[in-house]
Amino acid sequence: MSDLSILYSPAPYHIISYGTLLGSSIYQSFINGIVSYRALSRPQFSTLQAALTPVYFALQTALPVIMALTYPGVKSPSSLGGITTEPSSLSGILQERNRWTVLAPIATVFALNAANLLWAGPVTTRIMKERKHQETRDGKKYYEQGPQSKEMQRLNRAFSRMHGVSALTNLVGLGITVWYGFLLAERLQ
Repeated sequence: MSDLSILYSPAPYHIISYGTLLGSSIYQSFINGIVSYRALSRPQFSTLQAALTPVYFALQTALPVIMALTYPGVKSPSSLGGITTEPSSLSGILQERNRWTVLAPIATVFALNAANLLWAGPVTTRIMKERKHQETRDGKKYYEQGPQSKEMQRLNRAFSRMHGVSALTNLVGLGITVWYGFLLAERLQ
């Protein structure tokens, strides 16, 4: 029978949290968003994204917290010939040697996703709703060819700007998540 002590270690939960963060980010950014955009009409796509993105950003914000709480520490040879183990969880990521390789990437990914959850996502959704109301006033969809009202032009620019900020924030977070995976793999060798 296998040893079940691994269930009491933070290590598997840290790896599962990391894998979920990376996998969901890649899936939402490069598969779900693109396939949905191509398969759905613009109104359907907007409705779907308005429902999915708050859940996605909440997950992407919670997972770095779980990663911080489940950081397993690292066992390494000591200068005295034995094995030393650094602390796990928050005390482990706050260790001097972990500030740039553990704390900085986890905290940065948390901050970027929290910014999307609490600021960029809601502002983008608000602009989408304003654009919908402006379509009613103008009698024309925001994406239809031909001249648009000044207000619709303003809303389209504002939406593009906020959507770009949100997408860039998401991609930077993904890049840092990948970088952290390489750092983690290196430390666990």
